[in-house]
Amino acid sequence: MDRRDFVRLGIAATSVVGSASARPATIANILDAGVLEQQAQMRAGTLSAHALASRYLARIVAIDQHGPRLNAIIELNPDALNIAAEMDRERAAHRLRGPLHGIPVLLKDNIATADRMSTSAGSLALAGVRATRDAHVAAQLRKAGAVILGKTNLSEWANMRSTHSVSGWSGRGGLTRNPYALDRNTSGSSSGSGAAIAASLATLAVGTETDGSIVSPASTCGLVGIKPTVGLVSRSGIIPIAQSQDTAGPMTRSVTDAALMLAAMAGIDPSDPATSAPAGTSTDYAQALVRDALKGKRLGVARNFFGSGDAVDAIIEQQLALLAAQGAILVDVTLPNTDKYNDSETAVLLAEFKPGLEAYLAGYAPHAPIKNMADLIAFNIAHAAKEMPFFAQEHLVKSQAKAGLGDQAYTDALANNHRYARAEGIDQVLKEHRLDALVAPTGGPAWLTDFINGDHYGGSFSSPAAVAGYPHITVPAGYTNGLPVGLSFVGTAFSEAALIGMAYAYEQATLHRRAPRFPASVNLRA
Repeated sequence: MDRRDFVRLGIAATSVVGSASARPATIANILDAGVLEQQAQMRAGTLSAHALASRYLARIVAIDQHGPRLNAIIELNPDALNIAAEMDRERAAHRLRGPLHGIPVLLKDNIATADRMSTSAGSLALAGVRATRDAHVAAQLRKAGAVILGKTNLSEWANMRSTHSVSGWSGRGGLTRNPYALDRNTSGSSSGSGAAIAASLATLAVGTETDGSIVSPASTCGLVGIKPTVGLVSRSGIIPIAQSQDTAGPMTRSVTDAALMLAAMAGIDPSDPATSAPAGTSTDYAQALVRDALKGKRLGVARNFFGSGDAVDAIIEQQLALLAAQGAILVDVTLPNTDKYNDSETAVLLAEFKPGLEAYLAGYAPHAPIKNMADLIAFNIAHAAKEMPFFAQEHLVKSQAKAGLGDQAYTDALANNHRYARAEGIDQVLKEHRLDALVAPTGGPAWLTDFINGDHYGGSFSSPAAVAGYPHITVPAGYTNGLPVGLSFVGTAFSEAALIGMAYAYEQATLHRRAPRFPASVNLRA
């Protein structure tokens, strides 16, 4: 996306200010505000990018490092205030890059930045290792004028290390805690991004997902999360798990912010051939922010993804009635063949992880002390007291044993994934029932962090879209015992604009999100 696109998007974004329901930003709540409110104050001269970044940095010290001690930020960018000051100088010279100009953003610590910060995936094996160049998504955000404030903690190696992992924990960063109940999990693997934005430690954050790692922490932290179609956002420079499913995406407090951020992140990257597919697809997502976007839309209610808990199901049933009140036509459906790619998905992830990691290390961190999966396994054994005090590295060992991407077992597994998640999965049910999208609970509420037994998810709607490589948006849908619950919208490939419109219309009709209060635990009587 070139500068003219950003200017055009900025104009479009300004046009939705009047329809947004968010309260006018004041100095008291500016850190809770969104992109449009913060931009309005910067235009008025009552706020600068430098002041905004400074206030977020102070809040990080107060909330993340002290007070509740969320531990969401793994590293701060020592150049953040200099970048913000430069954005202020450009604004003063009437050189605006677009709607993200001067807006603070946090990046998950598996996204390469060619600056003074490490890119480590939370592993001590890469602590202190600086990338030789920016990931494409980081470069896109810089180009858009965003101020990279720092890196967020994550489930180490994006939760692809152990079968008994604890989401939100990394050897380098420790445990991130959920701001809605500090003893609850943030879910993985974009744990720090979720907790940070929920706690208003920045305006925007980038998460990454292979299966659930954007939408699950977004749901459990009361946020909007967009897992884009694989190929809309470049994967270059992101420490990988699986090339067939990996993607970066926005994690924000509103659909508007997510739409503006996704537009800045998307773009063709010669280094990532998957990004050439949507060349003719518009990324002017601000145009999709229309209040009546649900009117006449046919939504398939994926009933086989209910049942994670009575409280969650009751909340979602209420939301279905609200969708219908906004003009949506609801059709109960069963998403077919979801049991036919459980094993093949794991096989594909394990097969793609080893060569993907080796390629990243060679291209972005050639001076790192590890060069491949075997080196990483050996490092963890040598540093077991710090790297493996709670869980082991079964996934790394299994990935190391895989034959490679030329192996017939791998190609068969990948074909199976695409057949049953795409053609005989999401696309089949959309076509059969003439649907615009599928809806279901994103998952259960946040669970108690358990270092003995590991994670125990309460259901999830993430896998169909993840395995298909299709878009998935979660929006806050309510609370059970003070813990957030999300509603998901899933569509076919490159249907982001339509999904954003529906998600925005639902959000504006409900406005469920409320800021966390950082309790030590949940109130079971609430």
